Amino acid sequence: MRIVFRGVRGSLPTPYSENLEYGGNTACVEVRSSSGDILALDGGTGLKDMGVSLIEEFGRKGFDVEVLLSHYHWDHIQGIPFFDPLFSSGNSIRFFGPGPKLEKVLAGQMGAPYFPIDFYQTGSRKEFIPVESAPFTIGTLSVHPFGLNHPQGATGYRLESEEGTVTYATDLEHGDEQFDRILREYAQNSDVLIYDAQYTPEEYERRRGWGHSTWLEATLVAGDADVGQLVLFHHDPSHSDSDCDEIAKQAGRHFPETIVAHEGLIIEL
Repeated sequence: MRIVFRGVRGSLPTPYSENLEYGGNTACVEVRSSSGDILALDGGTGLKDMGVSLIEEFGRKGFDVEVLLSHYHWDHIQGIPFFDPLFSSGNSIRFFGPGPKLEKVLAGQMGAPYFPIDFYQTGSRKEFIPVESAPFTIGTLSVHPFGLNHPQGATGYRLESEEGTVTYATDLEHGDEQFDRILREYAQNSDVLIYDAQYTPEEYERRRGWGHSTWLEATLVAGDADVGQLVLFHHDPSHSDSDCDEIAKQAGRHFPETIVAHEGLIIEL
């Protein structure tokens, strides 16, 4: 399994010089299985770069992409209208997301007056699959969705294959006993845990109820769940490269196998 981080920022893009090392695109993680399945975890502005890379790789040859959305807040879907494979008739795109409004939400953000091209005028074949609690398969990957504590709800995904296990848990707030237990159950023994660490512990005290967690809580979850590699994700827009460097140092003291995600980071299992 190959994991490529295309967008690692939370809330809104940050195209500033002080963010160039870690990147300013919003949430998108590309996953490739050993059998060639192509997945995008969330469709933030990082999805644009993923699309460019896919077009360079496949050219005019059609291909399939699976887009797994954690929820529909704008920073997780705003890259979809700019995803080049969406516009090619040779491509097939399956969208997965929580609740019955998946198609309506994605079409709505490209409807007038928000976007010049209607969602249904794009050339690709599209399928919309509501995600509930039941596991499902994508090629050789077994996908296990689970609920996260976030305003209006969000869904995490545990991806299992013969190569390893990746748990994607972004846009969550710790402190709810039931959700905290569920998260640890699904993260258990993951080779890689991608975790929402938008705030420092000090920042979190002023942002309780906003739906995000901290690097410190991430290290606690990683230790409790016995994960192999912790990847801190969904960085706050105000966090510069130097802020992320400091978070990496502090988190590493609590859980040594910690990485702060940056655009272009590749993990292979």
